[in-house]
Amino acid sequence: MREFTVAAVQFAVTPLDPVANIGKSCQWLDRAVSEHGADLVVFPETITTGFHPGADPTVLRRLADTLPGRLSESIQAEASRHRVHVVWPTYELKDGILYNSAAVIGPSGDVLGVYRKTHPFPTERVWTTPADDPVVVRTELARIGLVICYDGDFPELCRAEALAGAEMIVRPSALLRDFEIWSLTNRARAYDNQVWFVAVNSVGPDAGANYYFGHSMIVTPLGTVAALARAGEMVVSTRVDPGLARTCMVQHLGDRNVKAYRGVCD
Repeated sequence: MREFTVAAVQFAVTPLDPVANIGKSCQWLDRAVSEHGADLVVFPETITTGFHPGADPTVLRRLADTLPGRLSESIQAEASRHRVHVVWPTYELKDGILYNSAAVIGPSGDVLGVYRKTHPFPTERVWTTPADDPVVVRTELARIGLVICYDGDFPELCRAEALAGAEMIVRPSALLRDFEIWSLTNRARAYDNQVWFVAVNSVGPDAGANYYFGHSMIVTPLGTVAALARAGEMVVSTRVDPGLARTCMVQHLGDRNVKAYRGVCD
């Protein structure tokens, strides 16, 4: 990991309108770079459509595409133009299966890796399929692990990514539950694993009449909040210190007594 600036972007999507949302995303990406000097820009969950499909879940299949594909090509071009990394969450159609996914795009515009949500929220299981694999993407900034929204409630997933070498974990989200749960899980996952944790929540309505409260946050490996958004459209950012985890008095991964809980995931 090297020192760099990470930015969390939260804006209100136009429900079920990928063209409009991709256009907005390009504008917000430009703002994150020009105003914050971002090297890594992270967007909320399912940014191309909004999370909930409304009355007809099959509409998402018509609006989804592969990664890379038509839903990512514009943001890939913008990443290349600005020479930045981007975490780009969208519904993905792969081999006829609909996933809730997030791509890591590099500064050349290439897709460096794709994570597919492993813990769909109960209502979401009507339209998406869970994947089974934790993902850590090696970039020139850091080794980046990914979880999506409800995934962050499960300590095992972030721990698996930390053990696989993640130095930062990003959590694109469309979270409806209260701020206390949001803050608790983000800070706990960061401190549990002594990683930087970038949690980016949606704001505004979706097609299912859900309204998201924002409050994206960037948490240090010490569990402290380095940047916190409010409930409106905005960008928050912070400078990532690669040596901060080493200042902890304890080292959670190295101090584990795995014999005490070796059967916990069996």
